[in-house]
Amino acid sequence: MFYSVTRNYSTSLARRGRAAWAAAIAGAAALVVVTSAGCSNSPASASSATGVINAVGAENEYANVLGQIGGKYVHVSAILDNPNTDPHTFEASPQVAREVSAARLIVQNGVGYDSWINRIESAAPNSSRKVIVVQSLLGLPDSTPNPHLWYDPRTMPAVARAMEADLSAIQPAHKAYFQANLTKFNVSLTPWLTEIAQFKQANPRVAAATTEPVADYLLTAMGIDNLTPFAFQADIMNGTDPSPEDIALENSFFSQHKVALFAYNQQVTSALTASIRQNAIKDGVPVVGVYETMPTGYDYQSWMLAEVTAIDKAVDSKVSTQHL
Repeated sequence: MFYSVTRNYSTSLARRGRAAWAAAIAGAAALVVVTSAGCSNSPASASSATGVINAVGAENEYANVLGQIGGKYVHVSAILDNPNTDPHTFEASPQVAREVSAARLIVQNGVGYDSWINRIESAAPNSSRKVIVVQSLLGLPDSTPNPHLWYDPRTMPAVARAMEADLSAIQPAHKAYFQANLTKFNVSLTPWLTEIAQFKQANPRVAAATTEPVADYLLTAMGIDNLTPFAFQADIMNGTDPSPEDIALENSFFSQHKVALFAYNQQVTSALTASIRQNAIKDGVPVVGVYETMPTGYDYQSWMLAEVTAIDKAVDSKVSTQHL
């Protein structure tokens, strides 16, 4: 059965008791107005003097690719960049407000995942600022149930093209440079895309279980059937306890050996998800750790390739890769 569940991160944050979130945004927004009006040493003024474009990626995977396309002509800040924390608990700071207000180009995910950045952008309007909203770029409705768009192999090539176009519009003199970096980036995706295709061909009818829909787009691309009901995944994603029936169903996938791997979100954990992971391990089902924020030591391409390699090891060799 397919469940259509709209992800509402604001609701999730409220349910998890983060009342300070709104106050932090308000304080950051207020600081943006002051900073924009009276700071001659701001990043924006430094950028104008050096010819370097200030850019922001709301998530570090987008910031990483933005840095690859822009190269020496961009200074990129990543806002969500800690793979050891729950990205749903993010609270905007004055430093974040300064970085966003100074940016000539911003890349954000959309689908409610990073709506906090919209408030900062609105507090410091800039008619020359370019904003890439990945959701809009891909033509996805607000009701898109899974916001983890960067795991879809079709996403980042489209985002990289948009980055190149916007950077070229900001600095037309360096268009050839940005285009060359885009070509290099697209070529660098080949090992990842090749391994996806090879896995799909070599491993038909593979099934998996998950805690959240973090890597669902990637699992689908690899031809893997995710048996976990989306209602269960959405409950975990939204900080809601799944029904006892769904929990029992999830654990039965391991005890009855119906799945070849368990994709476990390493950033958003609880006593329940830890218990389910232990059941998977007890029943001999390999665990693959997946992340919402790009882990330290990777670029986007090597991160995605590492996840596919970990899934392949789980299926072919019954080996867990709980942490990248």
